[in-house]
Amino acid sequence: MSPQPAVPAHSDPTPDASRVVEAVVEKIADQLVEMRRDLHRHPELSWHERRTTAIAAAEAEAAGWRTTRAGDSGLVADLGEDGPLVALRADLDALPVDDTTTDPWASETPGVAHACGHDVHTTALVGAAHALAEVHGQGLLRGRVRLLFQPAEEVMPGGALKLMRADALAGVERIFSLHCDPTVDVGQVGLREGPLTGAADSIQVRLSGAGGHTSRPHLTQDVIFALGKVIAEVPAVMSRRLDPRAGVSVVWGVVAAGSALNVIPSRGMVGGTVRMLDQVAWAEAEVLAREAIEQVVAPYGVTAEVDYHRGVPPVVNDGGSTQLFGAAIARVLGVGGWVPTSQSLGGEDFGWYVEKVPGAMARLGTRTPGGPTYDLHQGNLRVDEGSTRIGARLLAEVALGAIASLSGPVTAR
Repeated sequence: MSPQPAVPAHSDPTPDASRVVEAVVEKIADQLVEMRRDLHRHPELSWHERRTTAIAAAEAEAAGWRTTRAGDSGLVADLGEDGPLVALRADLDALPVDDTTTDPWASETPGVAHACGHDVHTTALVGAAHALAEVHGQGLLRGRVRLLFQPAEEVMPGGALKLMRADALAGVERIFSLHCDPTVDVGQVGLREGPLTGAADSIQVRLSGAGGHTSRPHLTQDVIFALGKVIAEVPAVMSRRLDPRAGVSVVWGVVAAGSALNVIPSRGMVGGTVRMLDQVAWAEAEVLAREAIEQVVAPYGVTAEVDYHRGVPPVVNDGGSTQLFGAAIARVLGVGGWVPTSQSLGGEDFGWYVEKVPGAMARLGTRTPGGPTYDLHQGNLRVDEGSTRIGARLLAEVALGAIASLSGPVTAR
């Protein structure tokens, strides 16, 4: 179990600023719940988050933020005139799955649902936007904040790259984000320093060769047998050639070959994902996978075509940003609000940001205490709606704390 992150010196905003954040979020708490329900009712797939972007833009502009659209979907908003610049990110997109809940706010779009909690992320960032705008309006914001309402997190390599190409990280000194965790009770937040999520790549291997009758395999280039070797041996090679501490995982999700029991086909395909927790292993994985496939199929005379697509890097929470998140959690939820969280091999394109700028992601508890535990990317996902209010306060507080740490000590008013 990881130790609780220490609170860094000069990381607390003024008490007045924290009181403003709490007051604003409490005032609009019911509106945030209604907004989350509306977004959940109208989910949008990656790169098509036009309505969601428009809602975020309207809310930010009404609160006084300067906004810049990132094309049809995605938004950057800025607040403040000078001082340290801190960024907060939320992802906008939903998943191509059916909403199987019976809630009144269940998805009205067949085959599309917010099954990963991005409706909560967006709503929490809107809540933080309103709170920080009031802090700024009262002259209590000692720096600048940038909001990244990002499209297309659910596809690789992710919409983070689109915002980065639009200079969304220009001048940013730290960046923070939240992700729903339905295994953690609402009122608690999971946090860890170091690797949080894994690098995630996709791979497809297409084999071809002379097919034939199953009674004469020696006269064929047995694609089926070679596919079996790829399925079994490539993961084994990767696990022995890359540092085991990197947590390398090769898992196949698709296998396709053949149409008759007594025919060896001339073509076949296997596809899956390659995941790991380590940057060094991620840099080496593609070359090693291609080499392993070539060597594994060579004895069978088949031809291999490999499509390997690098997806997203691991999210690695740096020490200082993790400490700042821990301090913000303590201010919002008390010392019992922080809970350790484990590493995951799930991919998350927030990793692109923290490759360039120090930052951290925390896991926002969304399980109702005593209630069922759900899984992400499932159509039955339900969240405790109190998480939107907590997420809004936490994002605002970590931004203020990061600005305070970058500005140095201040005398409380």
